[in-house]
Amino acid sequence: MENSTPTPELEFNLTGGEDLTKMPQNSLQVQVVTILLALLICGVGIAGNIMVVLVVLRTKHMMTPTNCYLVSLAFADLIVLLAAGLPNISEVMASWVYGYAGCLCITYLQYLGINVSSCSITAFTIERYIAICHSIKAQFICTVSRAKRIIAFVWVFTSLYCIMWFFLVDTNETVFADGVVVKCGYRVSRNLYMPIYFLDFTLFYVIPLIVATVLYGLIARILFMNPLPANPNDRVGNDSVHQGRSSSTVKVSCKSNKGAMTSRKQVTKMLAVVVILFALLWMPYRTLVVVNSLMDPPYLNTWFLLFCRMCIYLNSAINPIIYNLMSQKFRAAFKKLCKCKKQHPEKVTKYNVPVYYSVMKDSSHESPDHDDTEQEDLSTYPVTGKKVNFTDKCQETGTMFSIA
Repeated sequence: MENSTPTPELEFNLTGGEDLTKMPQNSLQVQVVTILLALLICGVGIAGNIMVVLVVLRTKHMMTPTNCYLVSLAFADLIVLLAAGLPNISEVMASWVYGYAGCLCITYLQYLGINVSSCSITAFTIERYIAICHSIKAQFICTVSRAKRIIAFVWVFTSLYCIMWFFLVDTNETVFADGVVVKCGYRVSRNLYMPIYFLDFTLFYVIPLIVATVLYGLIARILFMNPLPANPNDRVGNDSVHQGRSSSTVKVSCKSNKGAMTSRKQVTKMLAVVVILFALLWMPYRTLVVVNSLMDPPYLNTWFLLFCRMCIYLNSAINPIIYNLMSQKFRAAFKKLCKCKKQHPEKVTKYNVPVYYSVMKDSSHESPDHDDTEQEDLSTYPVTGKKVNFTDKCQETGTMFSIA
């Protein structure tokens, strides 16, 4: 990634003037810390983002516009962890082992994942603003089909934008007395990359954060500074009596609106935390890139470079944890997915008992943003002299039953 890998010449300066005939080596402490942290963060991040993709794509009520953008973000984070995190483990122990083609493809995928994640965050921020501050327009604008088209445009645009990296990087070989060091680095002088770095810094960091700050400020004004009135009569006013609404009807309506507002606040807080973590965890690396573009020689402290890299990997790994902690629906979906995986797919349990089953829909917490999960209620019912066999199978809607 950008200035993340020092060239061999700079590595000699970094080690304090060692003999140029010796091959540079990372200290044992750097190797151990890098490998342990990278394996831990990448392992948790890869598993978590895969779970996000599965629960959204396999569960109907989770297929919302906001969650579509979160799936796009999860795919982008997976690319970052696989293309940046895992290769870093082998690179810290030896020289570049993936060859010229690997250098081009891995660099391209790194920037693709980074830039798509930034665009996905901007997209769901705008979607939340429209859904909350312009709720009437949102019924026609904030749809799943439109979200999919926007995501497709983001991936196509970013894929074309990142093609330039195929022409900007190359493998460099440096011969030493005790071997040859191969690095994936710049094709031309580092100074020529300054416009590209500042363009990336502006398009995929500064602008998304400015947009997020402004829009979440407007969202907070609607959600937290203009709460629903506690007394239902205050909301409908005295002139609403002629409409024939009873007091109980007004209370039910107010309760439903409060439930919708609570759900919106929960989702907005979760997404705001994602944006804040994106800003904080990317700040060290983005700052380093800007500073090194202006400094000669650049600042390439080994431990600070390691810290910047781990912050990037952590940003791509932490989002599923945030969803689990702050979203009841994601938490329930994650638990359901784990339970499904634990059950043997061919296991069949037969029951010879009189049963009656029905499908009921829980509408006590309905919101315009998300459809509620359909829950099944299995209860016994006296049926004279009739036995029913049914099979437990882990499916999308819970337990499915077939009458024998």
